[in-house]
Amino acid sequence: MERLYVIPLLTLTVAVATAHAEEATLDTEYQDLRLVPVAENLEQPWGVAILPGELFVLSERTGQIQTFYNGKRQRVEGLPGLHVEGKGGLLDIAASPDYPDTGWLYFTYSSGSADSTATALARGRLAGDRLVEVEELFEQNRRSEPGPQAGSRLAWMEDDTLLMSIGDRGTPGRAQNTMDHAGSILRLDPQGLAPLDNPLLEEAGYLPRIYSWGHRHVLGLAVDQERGHVWAVEARPNGDDELIRVRPGANHGWPELTLGEDATTGGLLEDITKGTIFIEDDVIPPVHRFEENVSPSGLAVVNGEHYPRWQGNLLVGGLESEQLYRFEVNEGEVVEMEELLDEPLGPVREVRQGPDGYLYVLTGNENGTLYRLEPEA
Repeated sequence: MERLYVIPLLTLTVAVATAHAEEATLDTEYQDLRLVPVAENLEQPWGVAILPGELFVLSERTGQIQTFYNGKRQRVEGLPGLHVEGKGGLLDIAASPDYPDTGWLYFTYSSGSADSTATALARGRLAGDRLVEVEELFEQNRRSEPGPQAGSRLAWMEDDTLLMSIGDRGTPGRAQNTMDHAGSILRLDPQGLAPLDNPLLEEAGYLPRIYSWGHRHVLGLAVDQERGHVWAVEARPNGDDELIRVRPGANHGWPELTLGEDATTGGLLEDITKGTIFIEDDVIPPVHRFEENVSPSGLAVVNGEHYPRWQGNLLVGGLESEQLYRFEVNEGEVVEMEELLDEPLGPVREVRQGPDGYLYVLTGNENGTLYRLEPEA
């Protein structure tokens, strides 16, 4: 089957953004860089899929997909029904590893209505200005009041299985209920099913798609293909935001009872009794806890040739701090952390490395921008 993901787009009427974000220069420890705008005027941007040929496919939480090619914008139709409210709506988007052959785009969203929603996963193929052959692959097993902590991030593993994060939906105790998808990272095959080698597939009391649990709201998720590590960042209350090395089949601790009022609401004790009761020794500690309120969102493992001194480093964004952070981690210890921005660009929503080896930074709320991080000439 012929895949139409670039040529049809060029034959359509397009809109060109009228306002322009400015470049920003970064004087970092190892090299000078600049942030170059490549897509602008986005409404509550959430995720970006970077396709071959510099075609950018961006999700807006308000329920739109926009494509940008050569600075020209096209709105994409054909999304399934979704509900936009609070932190729910259209969420992450990612191209399949075999996109040039199959054309599949995967995306997460809030499925449901004003009464209740669930975080869901679907896929479709881009044909000009439409998604076609759209199919829902997965929906979390318990619906909730719309709005709080829907998630969600997507990341492909080296074996072409897909990681998907789901927030605790505003009820902390759900993250410790291993018969509830809320507050977990899932591992799925390309059809949305549980792979046969999932860590908890045959364990009683665990949903088979669960890869890890005890998460509050993972909004940054990335796989270090070279080392086989999975990394995540998540927002936690009281200035305890975390950088996590995710362990398969492991509990990452939310809600810890020491975190105060936010951790003791929502029927915590009742929900824990329905899943796995944990003790402190069972919890995987984070690699790093931020000392300020960062609300981390967006995470990339750097391996592109454009950043020779950053190989294997992690790049993290901050929604509240409006900052970019570079981490060098060795043997599970942070050996260097650098704040990259002298002036804030706005809330950083996503950080992702493209097939061209460049890092891309998605910022903003009502008027968002996608930047490419380029070395200074």
